[in-house]
Amino acid sequence: MSCVAAYVANLDEDKQIDFKSKAKAFLRTYNFLATVLPYAVPAWEKLSIFLNFLVPKLPAPPDDDLTKGLLETIDMDSYRAEVKAQLSIALPDEDGKVEPIPGGGGGGKREPELDLLSNIVKQFNELWGDVPWQDKDKVRKIITEELPAKVAADRAYQNAQEHSDKNAARIEHDRALRDSILAFLSDQTELFKQFQDNESFRKWLCDSIFAATYQKAAG
Repeated sequence: MSCVAAYVANLDEDKQIDFKSKAKAFLRTYNFLATVLPYAVPAWEKLSIFLNFLVPKLPAPPDDDLTKGLLETIDMDSYRAEVKAQLSIALPDEDGKVEPIPGGGGGGKREPELDLLSNIVKQFNELWGDVPWQDKDKVRKIITEELPAKVAADRAYQNAQEHSDKNAARIEHDRALRDSILAFLSDQTELFKQFQDNESFRKWLCDSIFAATYQKAAG
């Protein structure tokens, strides 16, 4: 890739670190802004897509100080949520008793609600079935099966559901959904284009998948 070759040949170690740091900062900032802005900036969108593909391909500088840029790569909100969860289960150093296990509970990775997923299928056919998709069956499968599963499995979104309010969870959901759609960009450009350019489709998809995946923890 010519951009990677130029990165290696033309930038010294400090400039490489500076470039990667700024590129990652832009991606984090833009991904957040894209969830709250009512419009898109084409130049920023193109740069975001380009950097999403470029940054993972950039080699680390030789003898790189592994602590450089460390704080920039940590999702501090998720980290604080995880620490709070650890502290909440710490046991005091005293005698106690084991309470009965409450019935009806379950563990493991949450799955999207099946009835709501069925509703997504129904609404997709009714609202967007007439869109001239190149492969409607594949798009339907991504929207009704793959995207909800990927979003529901996102760790930061799970933490927001456990430890934050619904608004905070929605922000993490929309970010996770956008990241998931970007992952399909290479072979499903029409889905990305609808999500990016069609405000009605984007709002429907965000609302539908959030409804199917949001599960506020009890208590």
